[in-house]
Amino acid sequence: MRAVVIEAPGGPETLVEADLPDPTPGPEEVVIDIAAVGVNRADLLQRAGHYPPPKGAPAWPGLECSGRISALGDDVTSWELGEEVCALLPGGGYADKVAVHYGLLMAVPDGVDLIDAAALPEAAATVWSNLVDVGEIEEELTVLIHGGAGGIGTFAVQFAKAVDAVVYTTARESNHDGLLELGADVVIDYENEDFVAVLKEAGGADIILDNLGGGYLDRNIAALAPYGQLITIGLQKGRTGEIDMARLMAKRAQITGSTLRSRSLLSRIQILSGVEDDMWPLVEEDEIIMPIHARLPLAEAAQAHRLMEAGGHFGKILLVADEDL
Repeated sequence: MRAVVIEAPGGPETLVEADLPDPTPGPEEVVIDIAAVGVNRADLLQRAGHYPPPKGAPAWPGLECSGRISALGDDVTSWELGEEVCALLPGGGYADKVAVHYGLLMAVPDGVDLIDAAALPEAAATVWSNLVDVGEIEEELTVLIHGGAGGIGTFAVQFAKAVDAVVYTTARESNHDGLLELGADVVIDYENEDFVAVLKEAGGADIILDNLGGGYLDRNIAALAPYGQLITIGLQKGRTGEIDMARLMAKRAQITGSTLRSRSLLSRIQILSGVEDDMWPLVEEDEIIMPIHARLPLAEAAQAHRLMEAGGHFGKILLVADEDL
């Protein structure tokens, strides 16, 4: 099979095509002929040598894909050959084929194109595991979503609005109109506005979904409402930060750190069950759509990484492995 591998830790130029043996399924695995794979910031970190794959996962990147089942392990009875699926992967999506545990598959939601379905698993699983499972989001809560224009951000904005939360998000000005169309109540220009001041005037955020990390830690605490939750899912602004502990204590606030890839297999399967129950109906009813910023051939993975690193994209970037599936 064809795959895009990391020749050595470094920049986008280290992504190169390679011919590798086709995968064979283990007893509880299926093989997917890949239609498309979603590009995530974790892929960039892995390419740079900062986010190694878990033990047993393929060494090349790719955390989500869509495609058709082409082989079944001996113990797999819940899926059939030829079914269209999307999947959450521990790695290996930058390829024509991938073997994955059957519990990490989901049916493609009705009305969603097979290629575009590759944009859904990582965003949906991240949003469900953090806003639903951890944050216990509900109507009338005030939610701040940092990085609203990205794949996770656009999904989170729409899901929060679907449950009737009050949705604030940060983005550069060029993406404001798109986020308002997706349902955001207030979009904050992070380059020219102080999100802390905006949230304080509104009484504070009950939940902050944060992809920025250490550099924003103290400001996020300042923007929380009493008893608020800061849920950190990314480290774009650094791994370390300082906070005013007195302010944290006075607000009775909570800080939770969260990743998806390192969770146990059972935990990831449970998350995907929640996604199918709580989110797929919203996708099928067009209450949640996934904006696609670009669809590039798999061979142009390096260009996809450059596009993500440049910033300014709205929604997901996809790599298309086989547009004819």
